Amino acid sequence: MDNLVRRLLKASCAFALTAAVAQPALAQSVRKQLKTANKFFEQENYRASIPFYEQVLAKEPNNALALFRAGISYMSFDKEKASDYIYKAQKLKPKVSKDVEYWLGRVDHLNYNFDEAISHYQAYNATLKQKDTRKAELAQLIQHSKNAKVQFNSPKDIFVKNLGPTINTPYSEHSPVISQDDKLLLFTSRSDNMSNIPVADDAKGKKKDKNLAADGQYYENIYEATRIDDENWEKPRSLSSVLNGKGHDASIQVFDNDTKLLMYRNDENGDIMYAEKSGADWTEPKKLNDNINSKAFESDAYITPDGRTIYFSTGKYSEDGTLDIYYATRQQGGDWGEAKSVGTGINTKYDDDSPYLSKDGKTLYFASRGHNTMGGYDIFKSEFDSVGNKWGRPENMGYPVNTPDDDTYYRLSPDGSYAYLSSYRIGGYGEKDIYTINYIKNAIIRGKVYTKRDSTVIPGVELVFSGTQADKTALSYRDITKPETGDYQVSVLSGRTYQVALSKDGQNVGTEEFAIPVSTNDSTVINKDFYVDYIDTSATGMFAFKKIYFDTDKYKLRPESITELNNITSILKANPGVNISIEGHCDSRNTDEYNMVLGQNRADAAYNYLKKQGIGETRMVTVSYGERRPAAGNDSPENMQLNRRVEFRVILKEGEAMPTMTTPAPTSAAPARTTPLQPGKSKVKMADGTKVKTKVDEDSDKVKVKTKGANGEESKTKTKDGTIDAKTKDANGEKTKVKTDND
Repeated sequence: MDNLVRRLLKASCAFALTAAVAQPALAQSVRKQLKTANKFFEQENYRASIPFYEQVLAKEPNNALALFRAGISYMSFDKEKASDYIYKAQKLKPKVSKDVEYWLGRVDHLNYNFDEAISHYQAYNATLKQKDTRKAELAQLIQHSKNAKVQFNSPKDIFVKNLGPTINTPYSEHSPVISQDDKLLLFTSRSDNMSNIPVADDAKGKKKDKNLAADGQYYENIYEATRIDDENWEKPRSLSSVLNGKGHDASIQVFDNDTKLLMYRNDENGDIMYAEKSGADWTEPKKLNDNINSKAFESDAYITPDGRTIYFSTGKYSEDGTLDIYYATRQQGGDWGEAKSVGTGINTKYDDDSPYLSKDGKTLYFASRGHNTMGGYDIFKSEFDSVGNKWGRPENMGYPVNTPDDDTYYRLSPDGSYAYLSSYRIGGYGEKDIYTINYIKNAIIRGKVYTKRDSTVIPGVELVFSGTQADKTALSYRDITKPETGDYQVSVLSGRTYQVALSKDGQNVGTEEFAIPVSTNDSTVINKDFYVDYIDTSATGMFAFKKIYFDTDKYKLRPESITELNNITSILKANPGVNISIEGHCDSRNTDEYNMVLGQNRADAAYNYLKKQGIGETRMVTVSYGERRPAAGNDSPENMQLNRRVEFRVILKEGEAMPTMTTPAPTSAAPARTTPLQPGKSKVKMADGTKVKTKVDEDSDKVKVKTKGANGEESKTKTKDGTIDAKTKDANGEKTKVKTDND
């Protein structure tokens, strides 16, 4: 906590106690509760003060003093509620505190309202005398808000994820340490054995539990948790009592193949210690030598992989006890030598803490309250300049790694692909939580483009994926579907929604939004097919083949299908160089495996009929797509009928253009398309017992066909000007209607 905050809290305490005494109208119980709350507040035991302020507010919801103090207390636990309370207090009583503008600035800053925060700080600054030392600190806070606004408006493509309630609690969790195999996490928590038991205090503020620190919360202890999978951890367990002493103990680093633990213990204001693995337990921690530890505060450290250099933060060398980062070296088997500063480029007049190096030793990560922080501690990195033999200018890691509140203990995973971080941020479980930091990676998007009309693959379609980076910089990715397969593939930055524009021959044929989830690895593949309104008009001489349709779960040819197959026979005989693919399709009523067989049976039924009509086997191939290429959604009987079909396509060799087909001469083999039907009525009985009645009107452009099968199947089909209107009933009584022009 910075000096300005402490001074203002003390002043606020004195004001609050005076105000409580000066309100004789308050009920005795309310005065008592307010007095108790204020006592906890004075002790900086904000968590314990909140229930008593809430009791006061339950009876007196407009008690400005209780609202103001409760709002300050909530700032470490619930920033949004803190804002609501302080603003309400000021509205009820504008001079609830002479420092209210300061606290409004603080709470607005924490809630990302940076312009408002600056206005409140400036208003507070105007109340101070010219030589007031608080002016310098306010100037820094104003600069923090300006910095935060810049960083927040220029976010990085980074995925920040809370480790979840198994690790994080309403109390503070920090100092993550990960084992070399990335399966064991050591961390520090102020919860009571991770049980989330509320702090136990009596009404006078006296601690009932010897494990409670002066601020009313439990002492820091070291815990470990084993990874279950990428998303989950086993319930943490406390490390041995050898490591967790009577006061604060915190994890720092495991080194020497995870056989040694670097840790913090609050001896002599805070020292760096180490313990060694002994079977399943640890040895008694020992202090590092006097070149590292002092009577001042030492808080964090990092030992390089070769064991020769230690970087650590200490208050020993600053005039006001603020932390700076130093390093010391040692010879093989020797002890740590004299400490040296990492340089004024890294260390500021504010706290600089939590040093951590990349494996190659070329990048230093650290937390600082100085430089261009967004507020509180921010994470910075500095690259080592081997020519100048010094650390380069620190770079703020940016938002969302950093926030307007404290962000500390940045630690890379063993393979360096992601990092751990401890942070106060909105949406957490309480105070500091542990998060993972992943850089958002590309994902491969691949698939095909089909026509909505008949699910034909379309080659030569240009796809342009347009989106933005986190900082609103435009992104654009492009590919064209391949001539042979119709495939496309693009590698795009994940974790955002793209506008996908599809065009063919320079003409837009479709636009669609496509949301791509966050990918934090380089191997994510997403399959995405597009269906567009497109009709290939390049083959003007093409004689179109009509589809034929089937009853549910059947592959028996319908009478109208025989008519179309006779037409196809005529076309193929008139064009002996044309070969066709016969493709079977199904609706989605059964399993994919079943429908693949059913689709093949439907294709075979058409194939066998054409073969009997004299079409050579070598001119035809069959294929089944089952339910995989629907012509319409399987959401109604009519649409499902459209999906129970066989389609016929001309087979072209690579690079071959669609041939101009010869219109077949009229023959009796294809009466439906080449010879006009004679008006009148007819009755026919098929070999399988099916009875067929046909009625043709006087102009021969309207045909009605009724069938009745031996097992009770019935159908009624009316054809006029190429439009089919059909009703069917199968042997089980299931009815289907379909109306289509078969195009």
